[in-house]
Amino acid sequence: MARAKIVPDVARYADMFSAMGTEPRLRIMRLLLSAHPDGMVAGDIGAELDIPASTLSHHLDKLRNEDLVSVRRDGTFLWYSANADTLSELLGFLYAECCTRNKAVEPRTIVQVCK
Repeated sequence: MARAKIVPDVARYADMFSAMGTEPRLRIMRLLLSAHPDGMVAGDIGAELDIPASTLSHHLDKLRNEDLVSVRRDGTFLWYSANADTLSELLGFLYAECCTRNKAVEPRTIVQVCK
């Protein structure tokens, strides 16, 4: 039996998917992507998604711990934004397997979805 090739960072990518693997966090990521590159103030995220501040803080910390979101302070406000570099890396990891190595998904179908 052939031994599977060990892909570096698979555990890291799994952690990223796990961090986004709840409905509120996925909604947060989509909202932050829609506000890219400026991002949004934490209070506006909570108001938009109807998430209480303490719960939102927990979700944002989980996403930040996996480098999926970045935070910057502007006076008393915390601005959160999607980390496009990390998301690009994560999508590249998936793309390399599904669309280049074995052509399980036609690359043009992904590009069409993104437009």
